[in-house]
Amino acid sequence: MTPRTIVITGASDGIGAAAARTLAEAGEQVVIVGRSAEKTRTIAKELNADYFVSDFSELEQVRTLAAQLKSDYPRIDVLANNAGGIMGRRTLTVDGNESTFQVNHLAPFLLTGLLMDKLTASNAKVINTSSAANGFGKLDLSDLTAERSYSTNRAYGTGKLANILFTSELDRRYGDQGVTTAAFHPGVVRTNFAAESTSPFRHAYKTVLNRFMLTPDQGADTLLWLINGMPGKDWFSGAFYTKRALAKANPQAYDAGLARGLWEKSEELVGATS
Repeated sequence: MTPRTIVITGASDGIGAAAARTLAEAGEQVVIVGRSAEKTRTIAKELNADYFVSDFSELEQVRTLAAQLKSDYPRIDVLANNAGGIMGRRTLTVDGNESTFQVNHLAPFLLTGLLMDKLTASNAKVINTSSAANGFGKLDLSDLTAERSYSTNRAYGTGKLANILFTSELDRRYGDQGVTTAAFHPGVVRTNFAAESTSPFRHAYKTVLNRFMLTPDQGADTLLWLINGMPGKDWFSGAFYTKRALAKANPQAYDAGLARGLWEKSEELVGATS
């Protein structure tokens, strides 16, 4: 069987790295994308995999990444949008977007759009890492930079809610062109998540609570299930999953009008996606 080309962002650590190891061991062509040059290079060397360094807080780096991927790979069978993070205090990126929203939603939205010709040609899967934190998100299309209302938890939850809305709208727009997509919650995983932020979340990962968290391999289970499973049989395109099962999301996640509006606003914020 010809190896699939599987691009995983946020793959230098945590569940992204764990999934990459499993897929590489199975003979797949894994492409590692990460923000830290040192960590990304290290995991890629371990797996004898190709890698790219890209900081999603700068959309120009996302555009460069997309151009490199399109140039280097004849097809992309799976795009796993796994990069994300929680930032703490409200800051704006060089692109003028609220940082948490850009890193968690706008950057993967842009990357997916720029790769769409490859994805449709390959009947690809697009898997988006969300979180149960979507439940305390609140998406306001008139305030996507969170000028009027900001908190660390809400900003992160809104970014993760946006992942689910993006997933459903991606299915609506491109499902008939062969692209299948799902969002998932990996669980609370024992990683370096939030370590470099000012979020209160960072303390939980350094306390006794750490021992009750999932290992990266456990957290990667649903991601691998989605990558290896058959859409329409094992899982349904456009839906949100946890522990290999359909999961309940924030009520806003089921608002088709909001999903369309988010897509249109996202296009405005990132510029052309093709």
